[in-house]
Amino acid sequence: MDFSPLSEALASKSYEKIADICDEIMLQVAAEGVSFQDDWPYAIHLLGHIYAGDINSMRFLWKSMPAAVKESQQEVQAAWKIGQKLWVRDYGGVYEAICGFDWSLEAQGLVAAFSDLYTKKMFQLLQSAYSTISIQDTALFLGMNEDDATSYVQQQGWIVDPASQMITVKKQPIITEQKLNPSKLQSLTEYVFHLEH
Repeated sequence: MDFSPLSEALASKSYEKIADICDEIMLQVAAEGVSFQDDWPYAIHLLGHIYAGDINSMRFLWKSMPAAVKESQQEVQAAWKIGQKLWVRDYGGVYEAICGFDWSLEAQGLVAAFSDLYTKKMFQLLQSAYSTISIQDTALFLGMNEDDATSYVQQQGWIVDPASQMITVKKQPIITEQKLNPSKLQSLTEYVFHLEH
């Protein structure tokens, strides 16, 4: 098996490509009829799907894994735990699963990149869903302690009221562009005129 594309993607931090590369290699190997149970990078493959946000493919990969791999490889179990927390939308649990395992050197960069990406997605979720939120809930969603979460959101322009322990969310300005193309307007006018007459 040639894992060089996977190694290159990990080395270049092209984490968004990991799942597709693993899927492609797995299909090639399966087509050749080669057994790959023991030396397949299942944890990296799972983490690649998690990073890409493809939870359904992650679940399918888990179901197709040999039971011996699921039971014996702790890093596979740790990656699966992240996926399970994502599946049930246990936001704080995702961070606990990330921090609750001593990841291999090969997986550390991918897990750290996913954690950063996930924090940014959670921040955007909070920004779009809330006008005010407690410091405690913000910390839970962002996987931080309350002091770090407070500092993080203040850097984004959110207002913290220490007395009430509440945060006022700074909304992003909504930018809408409307371009009026005279030729399209003329065509539309002619079309409507034709329909009416």
